Amino acid sequence: RRTGRKRGAEGGGGGFASTGREEAVVTNKVPKKGALDDPGRPAAGKRQYFLVKSEVDVFSVDDMARASATGPTYDEPWDGVRNHQAKNVQRSMREGDLAFFWGSNTKEPGIFGVVEVTREAFPDESQFQRSSKYYDAGATREKPRWFNVAVRLRKKLERPVLLKDLKVHQKAALERMPLFTQSRLSVQPVPDACWDFICGEMNRDELGEFLGDKD
Repeated sequence: RRTGRKRGAEGGGGGFASTGREEAVVTNKVPKKGALDDPGRPAAGKRQYFLVKSEVDVFSVDDMARASATGPTYDEPWDGVRNHQAKNVQRSMREGDLAFFWGSNTKEPGIFGVVEVTREAFPDESQFQRSSKYYDAGATREKPRWFNVAVRLRKKLERPVLLKDLKVHQKAALERMPLFTQSRLSVQPVPDACWDFICGEMNRDELGEFLGDKD
């Protein structure tokens, strides 16, 4: 398995310029325990929706599609998250939840696919590896600080849903999207209504199968 290679591709502000490193440089100081540190489980049978970001020059949806071609049960560890809020969102993800695969650090960022969570949060091995840029000297196997989930590619889009097109609806149907309100997070929740709008109104031909896909 390849580790420490894909997360932290968001930029700040409305322009979404990519720095590619902001999660890696977030302080390792553990914040005081609060509501986000114990995300809890969703209601039984309730599917959740997310958006996960990856730099296309590091790990693209094409890379994931090639890896997935090795077998129908191939799962990819979504590693390298180094932001406490993104970590807490990640820890709230449950098996069977769906996420948009967002390609960043590219001329035209956007949604390039859909992945499904196949394994819930488990320790990110890169935090223990001294050779990794994601090494955390304060993390131990008894008390890990950072986690992965495993995901499986459900669909690669032939016609990606681009940021420039999503921005058209930023003040209306998509006004609650964390993509616009917390743009630096590499793992974000997607409200049900926003998920359904994107799947039903912005690329129904390819995403329609996920419309209203609650269980």
